[in-house]
Amino acid sequence: MSWLNNAAHARWLEQESDALLSFGAGSRTPVAFGALDDAGQVPPGAGHELWITCRMTHSFALGALLGRPGYAALVDHGVRALTEVFADGEHGGWFSAVGPDGLPDATDEAATRKDAYPHAFVLLAASSATAAGRPGAAELLARAQRVQLEHFWREDDGMVVESWDRSFTELEDYRGVNANMHTVEAYLATADVTGDAVWLDRAVRILRRVVDDFARGQDWRLPEHFDPQWQMLPDYNRDEPAHPFRPYGATPGHWFEWARLTLQAGHALQQRGRELEPWMLEGATALVERGLGDHAADGVEGFVYTVDFDGTPVTTQRMHWVVTEAIAALAALHRATGEERYAEWYQRCWDHAAEYFLEAPGQWRHELGADLQPAHGTWSGKPDIYHALQTTLLPRLPLSPALAPALAAGLLEA
Repeated sequence: MSWLNNAAHARWLEQESDALLSFGAGSRTPVAFGALDDAGQVPPGAGHELWITCRMTHSFALGALLGRPGYAALVDHGVRALTEVFADGEHGGWFSAVGPDGLPDATDEAATRKDAYPHAFVLLAASSATAAGRPGAAELLARAQRVQLEHFWREDDGMVVESWDRSFTELEDYRGVNANMHTVEAYLATADVTGDAVWLDRAVRILRRVVDDFARGQDWRLPEHFDPQWQMLPDYNRDEPAHPFRPYGATPGHWFEWARLTLQAGHALQQRGRELEPWMLEGATALVERGLGDHAADGVEGFVYTVDFDGTPVTTQRMHWVVTEAIAALAALHRATGEERYAEWYQRCWDHAAEYFLEAPGQWRHELGADLQPAHGTWSGKPDIYHALQTTLLPRLPLSPALAPALAAGLLEA
């Protein structure tokens, strides 16, 4: 019997969900949520990043919806932080980072920028907190939707722009698909929580352009970096190949993530009585197959962080989020197709994760070197639980609705 149809495996996933939530609870500070070190502590004097606080708020909303005591209070803490600490009352949007005291450093341009990536997570956190019925969450969600439409979504492009200065007057001369990918996730969740299908339509437009155009045009090794006219920048960050958010080359972990989101969007269309677009299953399958084809690209088990556009490994570190996204995509593709090949790969990836990444229940090493030993070249510590937690839930849920509304609807499989 496949693990994907195995009650004992489902119980193990449930136990790992609880362990991750327990580990993640250590991220709470008086201000917001901080990035965790290897021991599961926020280092003394550390500041707070918007994307970390959002991911943790989203994760704790999932914990509350799972019926785990104590997590509703953590969601409320996150909603307060997003409403009172990170929000820019003068110019709108949210600061990218605040200090240990919860105040933004006005002299730090990076901390005061308004980036699409963390703003997508504001929308996701607010939607999940709303699904969990937490006070102030619906108002936060409405505010996040307005900011998306006023500053990030571009109707003509069918995509979001990347990054503004604090006052939303100077737009960065760069476009990226990473921020658009997490925007898709947030838009799908927003559509489910609000019932407004226009957010689903926007998500599908992003997916159509990225998967059916950009990825298909590069033989499914998706380019990440573009100019303002959405022309590919193939050499972008060649001198910084291990960048945590904008690495040079193509990123296999994102192929898996885009594949899963495509399947989720397609199922959301069908749930609304609409047709699956013809490219959706083809594109999701091709992205997963390309990722599996580049498995062990350097001759070592696992998925490298980045490859060149011919599949040559560039950055050979292994990131925990890559294998978790592979697991989630394989579960989704198996659910969509029923093909046993994907169930077998699902088990193989979990075995790899358990042997090399899972240090203890709920404690995932975030980075390994090419020798599969713990490393800290791109990431240090165990900053957050978002990818791993979602991967313990997605195999036990339908492809849609999104995680929080699915849990609120009682759709989790035992």
